[in-house]
Amino acid sequence: MNRPTALQNDCFAFDGPMAPFGEALDNLLSRVHPVVESEQAALIEAVGRVLAEPVTARKFSPPHNNAAVDGFAVRHADLKPDGLTLLNVTARVAAGHPVSGGIRPGEAVQIFTGAVVPDGLDTIFMLEDCNFDGERVELKPGIRKGANLRHRGEDIAAGDVILQAGVRLRPQDIALAAAGGVATLPVCQRLKVAVFSTGDEVYDPAVMADPPAGGIFDANRYALSALLSDLGCELIDLGILPDRFDDIRAALAQAADRADAVITSGGVSLGEEDHVKAAVHDLGSLNHWRVAIKPGRPIAFGQIGTTPFVGLPGNPVAVMVTFWMFARPLLLKLAGVADVRSRRYQVRAGFERSFKGRRREWLRAWLEPDAAGGWRAVCYPREGSGIINSLVAAEGLVEIPEEMSDISIGDMIDFLPFSEVRR
Repeated sequence: MNRPTALQNDCFAFDGPMAPFGEALDNLLSRVHPVVESEQAALIEAVGRVLAEPVTARKFSPPHNNAAVDGFAVRHADLKPDGLTLLNVTARVAAGHPVSGGIRPGEAVQIFTGAVVPDGLDTIFMLEDCNFDGERVELKPGIRKGANLRHRGEDIAAGDVILQAGVRLRPQDIALAAAGGVATLPVCQRLKVAVFSTGDEVYDPAVMADPPAGGIFDANRYALSALLSDLGCELIDLGILPDRFDDIRAALAQAADRADAVITSGGVSLGEEDHVKAAVHDLGSLNHWRVAIKPGRPIAFGQIGTTPFVGLPGNPVAVMVTFWMFARPLLLKLAGVADVRSRRYQVRAGFERSFKGRRREWLRAWLEPDAAGGWRAVCYPREGSGIINSLVAAEGLVEIPEEMSDISIGDMIDFLPFSEVRR
């Protein structure tokens, strides 16, 4: 991978009218590119990492013709089309112990699953379909040529591209690389993301078990830290910054030098007088994006120098929803992931609801079996953006498009399972 280039200054400038969700996300993703370099990782350490370059198989898999079952390997040409065939068994072939020399016409070998099939033999009978007296095997007619035989390279051919750049590596990807004889993988370095909170009313539960009157626990920073860890990011936790401009400015400047992105929640909306907003403006740029969504406003994107800055809303549910919808795809693209969009699945509505329309909405919901054998989404009864319990009870989000004003029971709707925002 070539050394990545920095993002353009003020690449998040946005001064247009209220934008629909899809348009805003497309706009956001079009402005960024991967910002991390690559390194080599051993297979066992590469799970969850982003593949930096296409990977080519070194070897065939399977490396040789081998048996798919325990049984007897024969030449199909030796079999009688009608009636029983009786063949001498001249060898016993176990996995890892191939026979030397050839097998003559009219002979069979006893073979075990995974063993190399001797040259010239092309069909394998399952053990339970044969009668074997210790010297000769009796075979029934009707088997097709090539039955129960795995061919060399039927899974992987040497020289084939087996993994594409930009994927987050899963256990099955690691298995494929190993089967192709690949011992290390070129992966993107982990995206470094700094996270912090501010506010004289905010307390860390690990530091103060009983905040004074008016104090609240710092749920948002813990939520963001967990979300970032889930993405495979390297976390730079700045903690709770003192609510003083000089301290915040110094911390953000230092964080921007160490991190590939900086993220926080609360304190950056248009109407607020906040030291974070002032510090980001002083160090770079801050742009408030007007997006027609619920929950989620306000959202701010900016730069500290050339380091991206993301400012999410202050309510815990809105923090997590806007992270999944905006920050997650943005950070994944910065980290080198090719496909950063989450899949939605069609289910039936198990609720009735009316909407104002003209904005994208997300409802917390879980799935229950319906009478037709499919699934229906049931919404959490309370929709406040500070009710974290609603996310704990939910299995995902029902997505309401801008043009929809009413939902009736049984209507087909889009459901985004939380598993989709963890892959």
